[in-house]
Amino acid sequence: MSWPTDGSSSVALPRLVLGLILGSAVFAPSLYQSFLDSTWAFLLQFSVYRASTFETLWTVLIYAVVEASYTYRFVHNPQLRLAARKSQDDTKSLPKMQRPKHRVREGLTYIAPLLLMDLTMIKKFRGVQIRDIVLSGNYDINTEGISENFLAPTLHHFTWRSPLQIKRALPLMAPTSRQLVCQLGLSILVYDAVFFWFHLALHKLPILSKLHAIHHKHSEIYPQITNQLDIVERLGLVLLANFSLNIIGSHVLTRTLFVPMFVWLLVDIHSGLDQAWGYDKLLPRGWAAGSKRHSHHHQYGTKFYEPFFNWWDDGLQWAAAGRAG
Repeated sequence: MSWPTDGSSSVALPRLVLGLILGSAVFAPSLYQSFLDSTWAFLLQFSVYRASTFETLWTVLIYAVVEASYTYRFVHNPQLRLAARKSQDDTKSLPKMQRPKHRVREGLTYIAPLLLMDLTMIKKFRGVQIRDIVLSGNYDINTEGISENFLAPTLHHFTWRSPLQIKRALPLMAPTSRQLVCQLGLSILVYDAVFFWFHLALHKLPILSKLHAIHHKHSEIYPQITNQLDIVERLGLVLLANFSLNIIGSHVLTRTLFVPMFVWLLVDIHSGLDQAWGYDKLLPRGWAAGSKRHSHHHQYGTKFYEPFFNWWDDGLQWAAAGRAG
């Protein structure tokens, strides 16, 4: 299967469709409200969606699907591989990748600390009354001193009858399409900014660079590298994503939609592929880092620390040029 390499014309229609959907969602939210209300009412019926572990399991499922699809494309489309193009050799041998059965330990290492937090910390979301948050954490309704602030952690009240945080209290009302679009966009922008500084520290601080070295340990970047992380960095990535959602008070449905978008972006920049429909082709020229820029970062490790966009990296280079001048 061959894919076009010039994205200028092939992304015109997707850009138009995406622009119409986002534009109407922001400026005419009433068009989508009935659908969002029914979707939210549907989700609230399921105990699995109300479970405290839902977001962790949802992330693992989405990652497995997205990474597998990118890995298949990487293996079966050598003409898209950035390393093969650079060497002008489509027969360039594939890097050594792990088979699914050998990745169980990696999956458990990823899931274990997140499940631990899910089962011990109370979930707090905008639109949920403090009464429901308190009850979900197994506290008496008259308990005082529990903050409903999204950023203030609160441990579950452990008892023999309720040894773990099993459920999360959810808002009764669905968000508007305007809220969804704005919260998704803003959360990605916040994450892009905070991870830029975290990533810069991973390269510049010796104690952290040793942890980050495992992420750059490869002969050619490929989709599986996305999750080739030290446990400290993996937790940092997840916690920063949560911070980006919490700091703006995202609706739970926003969080649910954030996961596939976030995972897709992460795998895409680590794909080692130059695809006609990459997100960097969909966005206006110069906005997105994309797989090419991130591949350059993995090869040299000296610049392009920003994950999804270019603005912070460009600002850092501008500041460095100013100091040199």
